[in-house]
Amino acid sequence: MALATRAERSPSLIGSVWHSTVGKKAVMAVTGLIMLAYLVAHMLGNLKIFFGAGEFNHYAHWLRTIGEPLLHYEWFLWLVRVALAASVVLHGVAAYQLSRRDLAARPAKYERRRARASYATRTMRWGGIILGLFIVWHILDLTTLTVNPNAEHGRPYENVVASFDRWYVDVLYIAAMLALGLHIRHGFWSAAQTLGANSPRRDRAFKAVANGLAALLTLGFVAVPIGVMTGIVS
Repeated sequence: MALATRAERSPSLIGSVWHSTVGKKAVMAVTGLIMLAYLVAHMLGNLKIFFGAGEFNHYAHWLRTIGEPLLHYEWFLWLVRVALAASVVLHGVAAYQLSRRDLAARPAKYERRRARASYATRTMRWGGIILGLFIVWHILDLTTLTVNPNAEHGRPYENVVASFDRWYVDVLYIAAMLALGLHIRHGFWSAAQTLGANSPRRDRAFKAVANGLAALLTLGFVAVPIGVMTGIVS
């Protein structure tokens, strides 16, 4: 009976990893890389809008047929959505819990440490909150079409144009993409450190990749609302 009780109280490997600080950082790193891979693919798909309505709408339809006939219509998209939702939740929860641990371990403010921290580092927490709220808006705007009054199901190109034809949506989107760039710039570097991929010799290269990815994704995503605002996409 005592053996069974001890066995029941013994944490599992997954539980041990999750409850450790190193494990939480590893979860943040892996989920961050999953989301980064999605963002690169999503940005490349978005840029198809510059090739016209036919090209963009065909691409949107193709996404819903990936895996057929093994998978049913839109199943691949739902699998991706579930994986992304799980990544976002795990990433956010791990970040929050690590933040609480950091505050508990360091109750006093260290002015020198704060002065050395980069702007991106200091805004990671608020940037994460901003991006979380933006994701909700983005889904309501271009997935469920709830907050896009001029949207029509089955017309993704026209829906994107209708969305970015509103100035406040452009401001919201561009601000969120700037926050995303800062988040990626610091997050990619942190993930490399957590996973042990960096070294003194590779530090400069990883920083260059982090800066390049942040700039590329920011410019790639911002190009779409700018294209609509300037009439290039209409």
